[in-house]
Amino acid sequence: MSTAFETEGLVKRFGDFTALAGVDLAAEEGTVLGVLGPNGAGKTTMVRVLATLLRPDGGAARVDGIDVTRRPDEVRRRIGLTGQFASVDDDLTGMENLQLIGRLLDLRGSEIRSRTKQLLADFDLADAAKRTVKTYSGGMRRRLDLAASLMGRPRTVFLDEPTTGLDPVKREELWGVVRRLVADGTTVLLTTQYLEEADALADEISVFDHGRVIAHGTPAELKRIVGGQSIVVRPSEAGSIDAVAGLLRKFTGHEPESPQRGVLAVPAENELVFTAIVAELALAGIGVTELALRLPDLDDVFFKLTGHVTSSNDQKTEVPA
Repeated sequence: MSTAFETEGLVKRFGDFTALAGVDLAAEEGTVLGVLGPNGAGKTTMVRVLATLLRPDGGAARVDGIDVTRRPDEVRRRIGLTGQFASVDDDLTGMENLQLIGRLLDLRGSEIRSRTKQLLADFDLADAAKRTVKTYSGGMRRRLDLAASLMGRPRTVFLDEPTTGLDPVKREELWGVVRRLVADGTTVLLTTQYLEEADALADEISVFDHGRVIAHGTPAELKRIVGGQSIVVRPSEAGSIDAVAGLLRKFTGHEPESPQRGVLAVPAENELVFTAIVAELALAGIGVTELALRLPDLDDVFFKLTGHVTSSNDQKTEVPA
């Protein structure tokens, strides 16, 4: 399988601030590469370099084997880009927005008309095609924005936090669009802060922090960083935290962590430990509002990586094969 895009040692600085500090990234054709990271981690900067909107200060970036700095016009013909905020014109109709993009791409008139009609139907916007975009809901605007990025039939699409601000229903709708794109052979780079989004869509995930890739792998591989199942307890009274921590320490031999305020989590080797802790909590008269035996998810991975690993160093975490 061929590589759709890749970066090698990518560096980008803004004055004294280093936004990208040697990023290596690659995605195979027809896959989704998810990029996770907190605000300021370098996700958007990396997308803008790949999309030829920023010139890197070091390293290399290629799309379909084409260097983004040496042949940017050729790269732009091969990609679609949807940023964090919809870039469509509020005063034009949905149809006019797509037709405008088609003219900017130098498409023939017949192709513009047929492509506009197809995209409006594919994104469930046909009934609103002649309405001005200022009357659209947030979800409709995001769908139109994504449709506009596909006018030129790009084989690689960069989606920079495309579901930010959408409610769960509209987010699911956009997920469906991404899945259809990949089913048709499109390669997608998806940056997101929604961990469940990356888990649902991505074939592989790169975790960014402080301008570096600190971990990379499939969702399943990344979850191995955390290990097995864990016990999660939220005492009903804040004053019980220390008692619960001591109890968890006693039964598991592990030091509890606090992924959220008022919550304690600790690794659990087996279900019998969980049963014993439940009984001990009842015996001690400690009330809880949350008590669960959980398998690891990307929330756990993200907390472990960005909450602990990068506080001491920025080295990449090797994911077990």
